[in-house]
Amino acid sequence: MSETIKILTIQDISCYGQCSITVALPVVSAFGIETAILPSAVLSTHTSGFEGFTVRDLTEDLPEIRKHWEKEGIYFDAIYTGFIASADQMDYIKDIIDSRLKPDGLVFVDPAMADHGEFYNGFDQEFADKMGELCKLGDYILPNTTEACYLLHKPWKEEFTKEEMLEIASELSDFTNKYVILKGDTHKENNLGMIVFNKEDSSAEFVFNEKVDYVSHGTGDVFASSFVGSTMLGKSPTQAAKIAGEFTKIAIEKTVGDENHKYGVKFEQAIPEIYHLLKSV
Repeated sequence: MSETIKILTIQDISCYGQCSITVALPVVSAFGIETAILPSAVLSTHTSGFEGFTVRDLTEDLPEIRKHWEKEGIYFDAIYTGFIASADQMDYIKDIIDSRLKPDGLVFVDPAMADHGEFYNGFDQEFADKMGELCKLGDYILPNTTEACYLLHKPWKEEFTKEEMLEIASELSDFTNKYVILKGDTHKENNLGMIVFNKEDSSAEFVFNEKVDYVSHGTGDVFASSFVGSTMLGKSPTQAAKIAGEFTKIAIEKTVGDENHKYGVKFEQAIPEIYHLLKSV
């Protein structure tokens, strides 16, 4: 029997709303991967579309959890970071990566901090610069175009040309050890795509999925989690991007038409498709 793959995901728990750990835990687990969690914060809901949400910052808990894991000899094959509650948490997370990741382990950083040209509630350029430092520990970084622009101190716009996307992806390679997965390419009509940029040889591949005209919170987490799962099962970055894009599209399609479900996508209904996607890509 092969050894179990173990992943740690570090991001917040939104008690209501499909994002962060409530997406990452079931999606990565659905790939047959043992998934541990380290909550950066606990929120009553996510921060998009809800007012008056509560937040409990768990920064002070992070070093104590790390110490206990060290005592127990707990290590991970990969560490996957998402929504980080504050800049103060970054150094603790770096310590966890340094001490709890296996020598040949992988780091995935989804710099979840902005979208549609704006920071999420409570974040600013100082936070983005700190996030850039965390990205540099990553083997794979998965920003959207807004996050990419904040990392690079560039102005954002709704649409970038193919050449502009390639330039951004190339510049982002300074923030990763291996690959940039830049999401949000729109230069191909009726499709939404991403660039898979290989730092080693500066090569780039475009991956496209049919665009679904629907906007929802949490799709970045659905994409990142299925990308992580696919990669850990041996898929190449381009294959993993294709699987993640298609899985996210299916989850969106399951949600379209339900006007009462604007707080996330019905990724749970797409989970049975993972087996078929892994076989077909």
